[in-house]
Amino acid sequence: MPGDALSQDPAELRRRIDTAKAHPARVYDVFLGGKDNYPVDRAAAAAGLAANPRGYLDVRHNRDFLRRAVATVAREEGIRQFLDIGTGLPTQENVHQIAQRIIPDSRVVYVDNDPVVLVHARALLTSGPEGLTDYIDADLKQPAQILQEAAKTIDFDQPVALALVAILHFVEDEEAFPIVRELVDALPSGSRLILSHLTEDLNPENIRAVQRTYTERGFTFVLRSKAEVERFFTESGLELDDPGVVPVHHWRPDGAAPLPESAEPAYFATLDEIDKVRYRDINDVTDADINVYAATAIKR
Repeated sequence: MPGDALSQDPAELRRRIDTAKAHPARVYDVFLGGKDNYPVDRAAAAAGLAANPRGYLDVRHNRDFLRRAVATVAREEGIRQFLDIGTGLPTQENVHQIAQRIIPDSRVVYVDNDPVVLVHARALLTSGPEGLTDYIDADLKQPAQILQEAAKTIDFDQPVALALVAILHFVEDEEAFPIVRELVDALPSGSRLILSHLTEDLNPENIRAVQRTYTERGFTFVLRSKAEVERFFTESGLELDDPGVVPVHHWRPDGAAPLPESAEPAYFATLDEIDKVRYRDINDVTDADINVYAATAIKR
């Protein structure tokens, strides 16, 4: 266990949960069809969906990019250590499940600062028999703490895949770029950065409407251009992998995006729009639907 993160008193964890304010990890959980969220999170997700009715494709394709990227660096590069910051709530195909299916003794450290995620961390910690999975209760804005705690599980003398997936748009420029540099500086040669980020380059009207719904709820929500997303790599001394920074559904598509759950038409018709998302097929995506850039890069 990392520190005493999982031994905190349950009453203290409950006290930390603010059910009056939406949290990005729980809103993300709504779009993924999870149940670990509150009415305020559902309301935020529903408002975002009303602003961009096919916005669920951003979330779901972002998650599928994570699947492809983790599988790629494990299978093609043999990387067996992963640091996933801003992991969110447990869902299907978590990083350790993907990595350990390819390299059974992979080590994965998850980082998040939402107490609801912490409550469910024990589910994340169910590693395969040969591998190791841990959880750190920390904020992305505390990179030194993250690195110190992660070193209890991860060997920073060996390559590490750092995942910053759909997290940096919640951080302003003056903090975001230095945070990435500090994290990457701690990684050895041969390591990888797996990154995705919301942008207004692709379909600005849709994503700006979503941005308004979230900023009204107190979220920091920074939409960055392709050049700004590339800065996260170039300013950290990284070399982008092919195909570079691209819309998320164009990053090495493999035709294996998960198929939706099935639902009887009569039942489906009774659902709210936000509840219908889990049953929608994401394989009908078009360029007009996506507002997320994605890329991976290597540290030489």
